[in-house]
Amino acid sequence: EVQLVESGGGLVQPGGSLRLSCAASGFTFADYAMSWVRQAPGKGLEWVSSCNWNGRSTYYAVASMKGRFTISRDNAKNTLYLQMDSLKPEDTAVYYCNADPLYGFLESWGQGTQVTVTS
Repeated sequence: EVQLVESGGGLVQPGGSLRLSCAASGFTFADYAMSWVRQAPGKGLEWVSSCNWNGRSTYYAVASMKGRFTISRDNAKNTLYLQMDSLKPEDTAVYYCNADPLYGFLESWGQGTQVTVTS
């Protein structure tokens, strides 16, 4: 059974940092390009970032994210990460990990982790 468990979210002031983690199980993690997506209140899913199977190729939704967010992975730990720096109120959302949507999401979703950026 595929399981994705996100953690690391929280309440942070603008300009602050958070590191999100996603523990994956039930599939061969190293075989998959992985991604982070987010859903802001009242909005649909928005792709944030992806990385290839070994993390050496990374992609970000917009240029502003590339300068503030860093995606990485540890295949030995079956874990995906998202380091978020210089957070802005518009980054407030529930963050989810899943496979890279370019190749199709996995059927299972985790509960997500809430990130709230407010002063």
